[in-house]
Amino acid sequence: MIYKHSSEGITADMLTGFFVGWPNPPKPQAHLQLLQNSNKVILAIDEQTNQVVGFITAISDGVLSAYIPLLEVLPTYQQKGIGKELMTRMLKELEHIYMIDLCCDDDLLPYYEEFGMMRSNGMLLRNYHRQSGV
Repeated sequence: MIYKHSSEGITADMLTGFFVGWPNPPKPQAHLQLLQNSNKVILAIDEQTNQVVGFITAISDGVLSAYIPLLEVLPTYQQKGIGKELMTRMLKELEHIYMIDLCCDDDLLPYYEEFGMMRSNGMLLRNYHRQSGV
């Protein structure tokens, strides 16, 4: 597995199979744009197939706050430590930041607690009609 801290050289055709279960998932071109527009991105690339098999993104002011909106690993690559490696690398990238936040489903709370994150309350607004990115 190759871990890359940039979306440089990544094409939309390397980004298939993500956003499983989303009712209106981003298409690979929108996925590429979100990677390119994130302040930080780390990609897991299968060196045999040259396909992106996992990614994590962060948006930050670079001073006090950062938000991790997405951590995804393709279903066939899950349970192999890729997500853990992506999260560990991103937290290292953001270690100088005061607050690092993310939102997740309840079943993922124990996963993120393993990284020293704590539960919190939050508020959300979701424009599901914009979920595909177009």
